[in-house]
Amino acid sequence: MIRKVSKVESGFSAASMTDMVFLLLIFVLMALTLVNPNALRLVLPRSTNHITEKPYTTVSITPDHRYYVETTEVTFDQLDIALKAKLEGKEKPMISLHADESVPMRYVVPVMNIAKNNNYTLVLATRPE
Repeated sequence: MIRKVSKVESGFSAASMTDMVFLLLIFVLMALTLVNPNALRLVLPRSTNHITEKPYTTVSITPDHRYYVETTEVTFDQLDIALKAKLEGKEKPMISLHADESVPMRYVVPVMNIAKNNNYTLVLATRPE
């Protein structure tokens, strides 16, 4: 007589769990890089102040005095036009100015003047003390 043997495996295979952890790790890494896609590497001045309102757009000034609207590089002459295009139709438009702490004020003040002339609210981005 031939007996059919049916044994239940009591072992645990971690292969599928390893795949899941690997995929989760990839997802987290991708999500972290997309959290702030408009970031440029700047050393911001320090401050204890904090605002809760979210600006509509950002203007960045790099240490080599280049201007960016979000991540798009613009010349200073194009800055006013680029900001008007970004903020067209916005009620109480707010701009966050990200100027590296090594940037002289002579490059920051003209951006402040553009904001004042167009009735934009301008906030200076800082890092916590």
